Amino acid sequence: MFKAYIGLGSNLGQKEENLKLAISKVENEIGQISKKSSLFETEAWGVENQGNYYNMAIEIHTKLLPLELIEKVLELEKELGRVREKKWDSRIIDIDILLYENLIISTDHLHIPHLFLEKRNFVLEPLNEIIPNFIHPKLRKSIAQLSAESIDKSWIKKL
Repeated sequence: MFKAYIGLGSNLGQKEENLKLAISKVENEIGQISKKSSLFETEAWGVENQGNYYNMAIEIHTKLLPLELIEKVLELEKELGRVREKKWDSRIIDIDILLYENLIISTDHLHIPHLFLEKRNFVLEPLNEIIPNFIHPKLRKSIAQLSAESIDKSWIKKL
């Protein structure tokens, strides 16, 4: 079994229900969830004039290798109603692989650690709640340190 960290987000429809359904699908189809962060409300990042997001992070134990995991994540997003039209557009569900063990992977379709992880409060705060001492494999800093040093000025509120 491999340990991975997944970020979940939604800013369309019944956001909390969207996340609960995604968690259920992840547990049934990807692997066992061992930790869940609190739910956070955040402003949209990267694009203005969008509704606020609900975000959280989970720790999973999975048999899937990284490339299998990204394929399954994309499949689940589609099943849950995700439509990809524009980058950083509003979405009913967003499921991102944030970290996978201590691996560093960079392909056309997969980046682990997730790109911009250290620049996004909506990712750092939920991760900091569940794995503050995890060392980012590229930056060699703990999640707690990255969170404390974040230059992201967007607001985040624990629900």
